Amino acid sequence: MSARLAIESTAARLAARLSRLARTGGGTTIPGKLLWKLDPGAIDALAARLPLGAVIVSATNGKTTTTAMVAEILGPGTRLAWNRSGANLLSGIASALLTADDAELGLLEVDEAALPEAARRLRPRALLLGNLFRDQLDRYGELEHVAEGWRQAVRALPHSTTLVVNGDDPQVGSLAAGREGAIAYGLHDPRHARHALQHAADSRYCIVCGHPYEFAAAYVGHLGDYRCPACGHARPELQIFAREIELHGLESAAFKLVTPAGSVPIRLRLPGLYNVYNAVGAAALAQALGVELDRIKDGLERFDPAFGRFERIASDDKSILILLIKNPAGANEVVRTLEDGGAPAVLLLALNDAIADGKDVSWIWDVDFEPLLATTERVIASGDRAAELGLRCTYGGLDESALELEPDLERALDRGLELTPPGGELVVLPTYTAMLALQRIVTERGLTRPYWEAKV
Repeated sequence: MSARLAIESTAARLAARLSRLARTGGGTTIPGKLLWKLDPGAIDALAARLPLGAVIVSATNGKTTTTAMVAEILGPGTRLAWNRSGANLLSGIASALLTADDAELGLLEVDEAALPEAARRLRPRALLLGNLFRDQLDRYGELEHVAEGWRQAVRALPHSTTLVVNGDDPQVGSLAAGREGAIAYGLHDPRHARHALQHAADSRYCIVCGHPYEFAAAYVGHLGDYRCPACGHARPELQIFAREIELHGLESAAFKLVTPAGSVPIRLRLPGLYNVYNAVGAAALAQALGVELDRIKDGLERFDPAFGRFERIASDDKSILILLIKNPAGANEVVRTLEDGGAPAVLLLALNDAIADGKDVSWIWDVDFEPLLATTERVIASGDRAAELGLRCTYGGLDESALELEPDLERALDRGLELTPPGGELVVLPTYTAMLALQRIVTERGLTRPYWEAKV
């Protein structure tokens, strides 16, 4: 390590320790922000020191869960520089690299918009691109803008980088075209496909000629088996995929994982088709790293949810179930999973409009809340934009007598628990910063550990 980098690293680590002593949680980003200001090139130097290189995971939905699944597959035998807290901008990446002195492999979740620069600096050994959905339009712009950034990033990758893509996403699957050694993954079980695209689906039109795609199967949003009848552009051949998928309500999901190395049955401790996608993506990346199939199976079946992503927290004789929602595609899959598992009696929805959430909250009108609202007995709308959320619920058919507005999140949580019967479960659907606020509340109450701390 150069003398300059050593001095910069020492200053950044001191900032991290002070932040942790203050119990702000800022230790996950403050050291990286400081290092980034002092020397942006430090990320390149820190990444170059990793004996096994770095791998990147990026997606609109599921990147935190997929990255955590890969970490579980690799197990404690691999020393990781991993931004486990989900701090996925360049500052969070710098913090992860900085605070893992003995790391041998970088495992880094990266924000969609930050991917081009992160890939350029990290020169990853492998890159997993999971999906692109419309999200935070005020920050990212339209989907095509992010997709073009990804195309440029892939073109600039070293030839040695193994590219892993979700072939079921037209924008993402096309990135593998012409790239030697690329791996495409997806689902192959039409029993779980929708009969038609949802109204909020994004990539409806052929990326080559603009004609509407025909979908033999649509699984999550626009993810599925697509083909353009005009020019023939279609889903690439999948090397790794899930078939024989079984969804077990709010408890679990099972499927057969098919890979070039063989097939194995997998039982996840997570529900939902979107978590099957996350698991297959994690398996594909692990295979790209040379991990044996038995280790992949064991890791996926051991995996517990990442914070806020189908996280269950005990509170006296009740439980709190937290499921992050942040865009129409992801929220619709959460609703679909809850509907399949039995709609909750009490539902707490929390909508914030901080920068990390997106200032534009109009996306809530593209979420199909109606199936939940038709059967839920009481809805508590909370967060900075509780009023808009309440309006969306009443337009969705919820009787005003079944709606409570409580912008203060802690009071809303207490009210939800009060309404939840003994032995019952309060379902909470928060946006990103509301999820972080909930995590702080339950941590301060001693119900769980801080999300930035490793599980033991």
